[in-house]
Amino acid sequence: MERAAYIVAGLGLAAAGAKPRPNPLLNVAALLGGSYLAWRGYVGNCPVKAALFGPEDTPPRLR
Repeated sequence: MERAAYIVAGLGLAAAGAKPRPNPLLNVAALLGGSYLAWRGYVGNCPVKAALFGPEDTPPRLR
């Protein structure tokens, strides 16, 4: 369920980044962020989440 939510959110953010805007940096940021979220949902492995919470077989670092 979490992976599907990441894919949907990532694709939505990337689609929003494809619209023309006055500031092209916002488009690039939305495309990169959306692509990362969709990739993270597809792969099911997030290096940021692993760095914050640790591997799944150990107690979480953040609570």
